[in-house]
Amino acid sequence: GASLKRCYTFICYWYDMGYNETMKTSIVLVLLTLLTSSSGLNILGVFPHLGKSHADVFITLMKGLAQKGHTVTVISHFPLSKSIPNYKDIDLGGRSQAFVELLPMDVINPGSRLQMIGNVFLLSYFANISCEVGFSSPAMQKFLKTDEKFDLLIIEFFNSDCFMGLTQKIKAPVIGLSSCTIMPWTSERLGNPTHTAYIPNNNMDYSDQMTFRERLENTVITLIHQAHYQYVTLSRDEEIARKYLGEEASRIREFIRNSSLLITNSHFTLNLPRPLVPGVVEVGGLHIGKTQPLPKNIEKWINESPEGVIYFALGSLIKGDTFPKEKRDVFLRAFSRLPQRVLWKWESETMEGKPDNVMIQKWMPQLDILCHPNVKAFISHGGLLGTIEAVHCGVPVVVMPQFGDQHTNARALEASGGGVILQLREATEDKVYKALKKVLSADSRQKAKDLSERFRDRPMPPLETAIYWVEYVARHKGAPYMRTAAVNMPFYKYYLIDVAAFLIFIVSIFIYILYKAVKYAIRIICKTKETKVKSS
Repeated sequence: GASLKRCYTFICYWYDMGYNETMKTSIVLVLLTLLTSSSGLNILGVFPHLGKSHADVFITLMKGLAQKGHTVTVISHFPLSKSIPNYKDIDLGGRSQAFVELLPMDVINPGSRLQMIGNVFLLSYFANISCEVGFSSPAMQKFLKTDEKFDLLIIEFFNSDCFMGLTQKIKAPVIGLSSCTIMPWTSERLGNPTHTAYIPNNNMDYSDQMTFRERLENTVITLIHQAHYQYVTLSRDEEIARKYLGEEASRIREFIRNSSLLITNSHFTLNLPRPLVPGVVEVGGLHIGKTQPLPKNIEKWINESPEGVIYFALGSLIKGDTFPKEKRDVFLRAFSRLPQRVLWKWESETMEGKPDNVMIQKWMPQLDILCHPNVKAFISHGGLLGTIEAVHCGVPVVVMPQFGDQHTNARALEASGGGVILQLREATEDKVYKALKKVLSADSRQKAKDLSERFRDRPMPPLETAIYWVEYVARHKGAPYMRTAAVNMPFYKYYLIDVAAFLIFIVSIFIYILYKAVKYAIRIICKTKETKVKSS
């Protein structure tokens, strides 16, 4: 306030001098620019995961912060293709190893319970790669030798916390980002409740309406995943931090408990409602920007279809052209029965048996396609970014979940009225045709538009919301008052195990005393009766 008042007085002084209007305007603009830059934050973003879809979310936020006048330094494998003011990249150099078009579909078994349960071990394996590749990078080693001061550390909360050791070096408030719904092991660091009766583990395939078997499975698997993260992943993270950053930086668990905020790429209208503490903020759709004009060939294909277009894409991680031939033929036959045209993201130049109403291309601008008014349906694998884009644009989805959080995303989307689930292993020509006819119906399209309206109806857009809370944490020196007492509470205390044990003890004593009293009363009554019988 005082700085602003002094600057205002200074501007008025120069403005009253005898300069012409052009000079006055220039002076005001220069002074305002200096004021903005002087009040800007110096922010470090650390995003070492090799998944490009994760980076798409985080980089959007970091660019937004840079455009607000903050100075941002971003450590990742995905530097900007075009530099912008206030934004500095530290390239970890692992883009050639990035998880892009990595998985052929023949190694995925979408319906396997074992695969769902074992997702935590796959994530742990990927985490180890990200930690070692990131810390051993020459760019990272060079950064560690610098003494630059930062006001905030923004870091991904996903499958590893090895880079939380940087907190020892940075000594600034920590804000976590999640590109997906909250992981089973992340909630407790903010003291956020994870009630397994209605909050599904995002590695499984539940909605918030679970049967007894599902609640039992959800509880047991969540406990297993949490224990694995606590005793396996974090222990390894501590060793990695000790190896690259020193002994003091290995206090990972302590750094985690001091996190100020978690910004998560989810929203209750889509990902189902759950209780959130003040330190958890939902910004689902953070990565969504303004739509751009479509490439001419795609725009022509869409505009010239009188019945509309169906868009088919399986995300950045799955190699779409490894679609099993038997299932691909099933879809092609179903497409040939429809009046709509189909845009299929296909990584090869050709597709055997492709009907005339199907167009293939290696890359397509997904958001721009989905938001075109003549696009009527989306066939997806259930990745969260694509799901959010479909909901944002009001397009109903046929979801074929493959792995990870895609099953939970699919169940949430179906429960919200945004689409239907089609299991690839069960897909036949008739089932594919019926699923598409259902989402193409007027009722499904209206439900998708209603969901889109609910999803968009917020006090501020997602990016503005995220920026506000980042600045809020900085203004209030980490905002430690937002952390609930549950953060540092031991397990037995949080779940009232000691209280339950005490109550059980009291009730047991009462029951024991009551039992003794009844037994004594019965003995007295029986003895009295015996005495009366003898006397008679």
